[in-house]
Amino acid sequence: MCGFTGYHYLDSRRETNNQAIRQMLAIQKHRGPDDSGIVAINTQNKAFETVAIDTDASFQTENDVVLGFNRLSILDLSPMGHQPMISPDQKVILIMNGEIYNAFDFQAELEQKGHTFKSTSDTEIVLHLYLEYGIKKMIRLLNGMFAMAIYDLNLDTLFLARDRFGIKPLYILKEEGRIAFASEMKSFKALPDFKFEADFTNLDEFLLFRNVINNTLFKNISNCIPGTYLTIKKGAIATHTYYDINQEGNQTITKKEAKNVLENALKKSVASQMISDVKLGSQLSGGVDSSLVSYYAAKALANGNLETISIVFKDPRFSEEKYIDIVAKQLSLQSHKYEMEADYYFDVLEKAIWHFEQPLNHPNTIGIYLLSQEAKKHVTVLLSGEGADESLAGYSRFIRAKQFPYFRKMFWSALKKNLNNVGEFLSYYFNANQRMIMETAFGSIATAKALKPNFKLNQALKDRIKTFESMKGDTNLKQRKYELLTYLPDLLMRQDKMSMAHSIENRVPFLDNDMVTTSLNISDDLLITKHKNTDEAKVLLKDICAEKFGESFAYREKMGFGIPLRAFMSSQVFQDKWKNQVQPGIQKRAVFNIDALSNWVKNIATATPDQLDAIWLMVGFELWAQQYLD
Repeated sequence: MCGFTGYHYLDSRRETNNQAIRQMLAIQKHRGPDDSGIVAINTQNKAFETVAIDTDASFQTENDVVLGFNRLSILDLSPMGHQPMISPDQKVILIMNGEIYNAFDFQAELEQKGHTFKSTSDTEIVLHLYLEYGIKKMIRLLNGMFAMAIYDLNLDTLFLARDRFGIKPLYILKEEGRIAFASEMKSFKALPDFKFEADFTNLDEFLLFRNVINNTLFKNISNCIPGTYLTIKKGAIATHTYYDINQEGNQTITKKEAKNVLENALKKSVASQMISDVKLGSQLSGGVDSSLVSYYAAKALANGNLETISIVFKDPRFSEEKYIDIVAKQLSLQSHKYEMEADYYFDVLEKAIWHFEQPLNHPNTIGIYLLSQEAKKHVTVLLSGEGADESLAGYSRFIRAKQFPYFRKMFWSALKKNLNNVGEFLSYYFNANQRMIMETAFGSIATAKALKPNFKLNQALKDRIKTFESMKGDTNLKQRKYELLTYLPDLLMRQDKMSMAHSIENRVPFLDNDMVTTSLNISDDLLITKHKNTDEAKVLLKDICAEKFGESFAYREKMGFGIPLRAFMSSQVFQDKWKNQVQPGIQKRAVFNIDALSNWVKNIATATPDQLDAIWLMVGFELWAQQYLD
C-alpha cells in the first residue's frame, strides 16, 4: 500500500526543475513514509533518469514524463522493493499502489519463461507479467486492489490503470497540454500554474447521493473509472474497459451448494489477503461482515492471536460493544476498543476533510479516522468487511425492492417527506428503476430544495439512470451490480483515505475477484427471504455467521456504523464551530440557503434525521471549500 503521483506534458514542454514532483510526493507522504523514488523520462530521446530523493538537484536532461512514488513497505521490506521499478532491459518503468494477492501464483510460470526476480514483492511480478503479456492480458490476470502507472519506452505509451471496484484511488487531471495523476488530488497543488477550481455541474447529484459517479467537484479532475485503463500516446488519451460487471451473475449456484460455496470463497479470500511482512489485524465493528472476516483471519493466523481494532460509543443505541466482546472472547482475540466523543470528533474534523479531499459526506468517516489512528499503535494492515452488503444484498432496501411498493408504510413515509413535491416524488416512485436508485439517496427532494432552491431531480438522476439501465440480470442482480458501481466506491474511498492518513493498509476480502463472482452467482431468493416469518437480507451470509456466533448474533437488527449526530451537534464545541466558522462561510459563499440551515441548527433537538444529515453535509462541504477552494 503506497501512493504515487506524476505528470505528462502532451505538448512540446520539457523541464529540468524537479521541485514540483518532490512537493507532490511530500504532500502525500503519509501514504508511504518508508521510501520514495522519482523517475523522469524524455520520451523524444527514449531515455530516463532516476533521481535520489535525498537531493534537490535538477534533472540532468529535459523531461516530459515524471513519475513519483511513496512506499509503505508491506511485502519485501528490503530496498529491492523500491519503486519506481524498472525492467531488466531498462525499457519499462512501473509504479503501483496496492496488493496483488495472486501475484506469486505466476512466479514459477514466469521463471520457466526465463524471467528472474531480485525481490519478493508482488510489484516485481506485475512488472514481469506486463513484459511477458502486455497490458491487455496482464491486467485481466490480477486479483487484488491496485492503481498503477506504466511507461513503456518501446511503445512510447503511458498506461494508467485501476482495479475492478475502485478499492485504490487514481485521480486524473486533464488540462491543455498536460495530464497529471495521483493517489490523492491534493498532490496537484504543487503543479506549476495549477489551482483547484470548483465544478458544480453535478451538485444536484451530490446533494441527493453525497457523491458523484466517477467524478469530483473539481474542474478538470475525475476518477480513473474502476475496471479500466488509460493509454496516453502522442497527446492522445483513450480509455479501455478490461472488466465489465455484466459478465457476472450468469452461472447460478444451486441452493444445495450455495452456502458451502460462499463460505469456501470467503475463507479462501481472507486467507489469500493475510500475506504480509508486517503485522496484520482486523477492523471489527461487531456486525456480521467484519465478524466473519475476523473469524477466518483468526483461524488463518499461524503465529498468534489476531488483533482487532474497534470504535465504541457511550450511548448503547450506537455501540455494538456487546457483539465485539462476543467475537473477541470466542476467538481469543487481542481486542482494542476506543471510545469516540464529540470533542474528538470536531477536533479532527478538518484534518479528516483534508485527507478525504471532498466534502466529508458520511458522518462515520471520523470513526474510521480514529480507528486507523489507534490501529497504528498495533498493526500496519487491517482487514475490513466492506463490500458484503452490496454484493450479497445486505441493506433493507433490497428487501423493499421485492415487496409491493404501494400503500405500504414505506410509501406513506416517503410521500410525507415530499408533500410539497408530490409531482416529482410520484414521477420517480412509479418508475421501478428510479425508485431503486432513490433508495440509495441520503436526502429527500424537500431537503435538497431547502438547501438549493433550484435543485432539479432529473439532473441529479440522469447519470445514475443510465448506469442502472445498463445493468443486466433480474431485478435483485441489477440492483447489486448498480450498488457496487455507485454506492460502494465512495465507501471504499472513505476507508482508503482515513486509513492511509495514518499509514494503515486496509484490505477488503469481500471484493476478491472470485468472491464477487461467487456472490453475484447466488440468486436473490437465497439472499432475501423469510427467517422466522420476518423478511431478512443477506440471509446466506447470516446463516454462516449464525453457525459461528449464534442465531441471535447473526439475526439482529442491522445497526451499521452510526454516529450520535444530534448529541454531537448539541455540544458546545459544535455550536461554537457553526457560529464562528461554518455559518459565516456558507453565507458568504452563497451556494446554499443559509436560512434553512440556521433554523435547523437552532432547533437541533427537534430536527428530523434528514435535516441532521443535511447539516452534517453542509458542514463538511463548507470546511472542504475553505481548505481547497479559498
